[in-house]
Order: sequence, then structure tokens, then C-alpha cells
Amino acid sequence: MATVVEADFTPGIGMTTTQAPFIEEAKRQGELYIVQPYTLYSEENHDTWRRLYDRMLPQWEKYANEHFLAGIANLCLDPNKVPLLDDVNKFLNPLTGFRAKPVSGYVPAFQFFDCLRNRDFPTTITMRMASKLDYLPEPDIFHDIAGHVPMHTDKAFADTLVRFGECAHTAAVIAKEIKDSDEQVRKLASIIKAMARFFWFTIEFGLMNDRATGTIKAYGSGLLSSYGELEHSIKSPDVQRYPVQLEWVVNQYFEIDHYQPLLFVVDSFDHLFSLVDELEIWMKEGKLDNVAPGEPLVNDEDLRSFLEAQLD
Repeated sequence: MATVVEADFTPGIGMTTTQAPFIEEAKRQGELYIVQPYTLYSEENHDTWRRLYDRMLPQWEKYANEHFLAGIANLCLDPNKVPLLDDVNKFLNPLTGFRAKPVSGYVPAFQFFDCLRNRDFPTTITMRMASKLDYLPEPDIFHDIAGHVPMHTDKAFADTLVRFGECAHTAAVIAKEIKDSDEQVRKLASIIKAMARFFWFTIEFGLMNDRATGTIKAYGSGLLSSYGELEHSIKSPDVQRYPVQLEWVVNQYFEIDHYQPLLFVVDSFDHLFSLVDELEIWMKEGKLDNVAPGEPLVNDEDLRSFLEAQLD
């Protein structure tokens, strides 16, 4: 199988979400981990990045937690053009060992979490359409690099991601020890659902107490990459904000196509790390075997990724 290479495509043809020939060809050939074909970004892609960054900067200054703001500064992102991941990694890797790893699309659950365990962050490299600046259900490079990666410069947060990745190994081990195939699938689906909900309500949409100001700030990437939802999450009276409780988080369904009506607040990244420890303990004790039904659905690909996991 030939590797999809940048030189086979016209420079500036575009890397727009759902409209990128390079990505479609990579998917057709079954390539998940790819190179970033930087010359293919169009002027519209760079302009979309610039507009997003320009709109988000004052929102970050008001509503983002201090660790994110430090991360943005440490990454030295260019506000005027789509970032080159090699440049991002030059600043990121020395700080926490993490690196952004370009992918062609969806990464099955075990592989995604295992990447975190190995301090790799699967990174979408397409850019949303210019007509969808405010909200995008699926990730793009702005969500991943401007939303997620600044947090990866913080050691405590990075260590929490690694710890969460280790939980995926625990889940795979537990699944392999269940002899009855139907029970194996049922329990594993429940565990994956619990892990997905935990990730959603913390890493993607988490809020944190700011002791210096006595306010709440955002650290979740889904909030930090959305112009409309970031302010909404902090200010709107329609949002319920509760101190995080693990039993609530793993049993709370979520939907991805609208602003979140319920969010959870942690005290610190040390607090978040301790919650991941507790999550793994609950997993081993069987407390995640029967979480509440509802979203997210667990697809066959995610189940297979755990059942077929190669553990070291």
C-alpha cells in the first residue's frame, strides 16, 4: 500500500473539514497516523484560523484558567496562520513530553487513550469551514491545537492524561478476564461509556475553581475552542454548575450538538488526578459495570479496540 504524500496534491487545494482530498485518500488507504501536508492549506483555511484566534483571545483572557493562558504563551502560536505541528511540538515536548500526532480521522477509543498513555495526542489537521466559526460538533485543528494542546504544557494536567490512558489498559485487562462473551461485551460497553463521560465532563467541558479571584474558569477544550459556549458556560443562568462527583459524572449522558446545560467543577488538576485514580478503583471493583444508559453510544469499533488491544 502506497503512503499518501503531500506532493501528490495541488498546493493550496484546501484542508477543510469534510472537503480535504488528502484526508479522504488517507482514509481510503486505511492510514490513520499521517503527516501534516502543510502546503495544502488554503488561504481560506489560514484566514479561518486567524478569525477564530482573533475572536477567542479576549474570551480566553476573561474566562480561561491560568494554566491555559500560560500554555498559549508557551506554545508561541502564530495567530495569523494554521500551526505547523512540528513547530508546536518543539515548544510542547520539552515541557511535558507530549506531542501532537496528526491523524486522518476518528481514533478508536483504546488507541486514543493508549496514545495519551504514551504522551501522544491524536490531532485533527483539517480546518472547519469559515461559515462554522461559532460551534463545530466534530474536532478540527483549532479545537485540538488551540483548545486541547495549551493544557498539555502543564505538568499536572499532562500527568492526569497519562493516568487516564493507563485506565484504558486496566479496562482491557478486565475485559479479557471475562469468559462469557455476552457479559464481556456488556460490561466493557458500560466501562467505555463511563470513561467517555468522564473525559467529556472534565477534559472536554471541565470548569475549575479559581482561588485567586473566587470565580470559576474553564479548562475544558470544548469550551476553550468555542466562542459562544465559553462565555455561556461561565455566565449563563441556564447552565447548572456543580462540584464534580464521580458517581454523577459516569452516570450522566451528554449530547454533542448543542451547548451543554450541565457542567462540573474541579478544584485543581491534583483534584482531577485523584478522580482518575478513583475511576480506576471503581473499574476494578465493578462499579462501572452498570452505569446509566444513554449517550454516548458505544460503537463496535470502540469495543473491538479494547478486546483486541495489545497490552505491554
